[in-house]
Amino acid sequence: MQFLSLTWLLDLNERVNDLVWGPPFMALLVGAGLYLTIRLRGFQFTHLGFAWRHTFGKVLRRKETDEAGAIPSFQAVAAAMAATIGVGNVAGVATALALGGPGAIFWMWMVALVGMATKFAEASLGLKYRHVAEDDTVSGGAFYYIECGLGWKPLALLYALLAGLASFGIGNMVQANTMAHALETGFTIPSWMTGLVALVLVGAVTLGGIERIGRAAGSIVPIMAMAYFLAALLVLALNIAEVPSALGSIIYHAFQPAAAAGGFAGAGIMAAMRFGIARGIFSNEAGLGSASIVHAQARNTPGGQGLWGIWEVAIDTLVIGTMTALAILVTGVLPTGTTGAELASSAFATALPGVGALVVLVALVLFSYTTMLTWCFYGEKSFEYLAGRGAVLPYRIVFLLVIPVGAVGGLQEIWQLADTLNGLMAAPNLIALFALGRVVAQERTKLLCRKDDAADG
Repeated sequence: MQFLSLTWLLDLNERVNDLVWGPPFMALLVGAGLYLTIRLRGFQFTHLGFAWRHTFGKVLRRKETDEAGAIPSFQAVAAAMAATIGVGNVAGVATALALGGPGAIFWMWMVALVGMATKFAEASLGLKYRHVAEDDTVSGGAFYYIECGLGWKPLALLYALLAGLASFGIGNMVQANTMAHALETGFTIPSWMTGLVALVLVGAVTLGGIERIGRAAGSIVPIMAMAYFLAALLVLALNIAEVPSALGSIIYHAFQPAAAAGGFAGAGIMAAMRFGIARGIFSNEAGLGSASIVHAQARNTPGGQGLWGIWEVAIDTLVIGTMTALAILVTGVLPTGTTGAELASSAFATALPGVGALVVLVALVLFSYTTMLTWCFYGEKSFEYLAGRGAVLPYRIVFLLVIPVGAVGGLQEIWQLADTLNGLMAAPNLIALFALGRVVAQERTKLLCRKDDAADG
């Protein structure tokens, strides 16, 4: 029957996607970031030095807080960045350019700038309202600050359900599909084989819980992020004369339609806004509330962990995402008509013949892998909140079994499903962030008044 057909379901998802990512939702998303930026008095801009000293500065000094928690604060942010530094920084940014034109990157920047305040709020609230069981097991996330901070249990349950479902999209099928497609293109490895190997490797880490995920993320994420950044920096250095015009086109086409050229179909202003914001959120997850789940595990204070949230967005989108976008623009591959990871790979291959495509392929595989690790944890905590600890093992098994399904699925359909689920899960979280803005501002004040370090607030 028609209502059971795959075509009908895909059409329904497309309609929901258009509604979810329409002007009202984008206004809510950006509005939450602006509201929190105002409540925090532009904290993410005025206290960057303070934020550095109390985050990376402490790590470099090998100084760790004695606060309670399951894992060190750096491992928590590494796990969170394992979820954010993923295919969104490569395939997502490339897709935003292909569908929204250069102007999409401007709107990606804008949502990231206010998203830094959003992530500060999510990380702070996640830790503030976390629950510690009698056996010292830590649970936290948006569903806890919705329930405990606002007393809105039905909304908390809705968020947990949507976050749990979203883990199969953004955190599973999209990652597996991108990894499989990259390996099939680069080494002719069958997608089904990649899916099975990924199932084993993801299971080897996730079945060990957050401690094992934190250790794996703390080891892999810094290395892979730096390697990709240096490769992109080399691409820009080799095309340094084109960088000013690339930056100019990003700003110009944020307010002027981008004309069609070659295989590029052109894009209007609304397309630039929609795809820039959507892919920006897919990349850094500010507004989804997902990262609050792992930030809640940290040994830190609420405000102190919030500082890591600021850097999470800045590094993910403003640094790594921007490097991908500029690499595509300066190498002139946008008009070729390719999209996604192939577009990014083409850019690196053009500037770095012989090794450029391999850099992107390796980055995609590692990015996808670490993203699946953390999103498995997000999903299990969501279903644990809904149905208790008995739901954790069944969820992990189902999550692993879905990986091969995503590996052999259709790329466009999987991306659309992930976008829809992202938007749906963001709505309850954004409502909570507006309602808890006063609490977030209080955590900022407490942070700046702490006397145990040389705070300059």
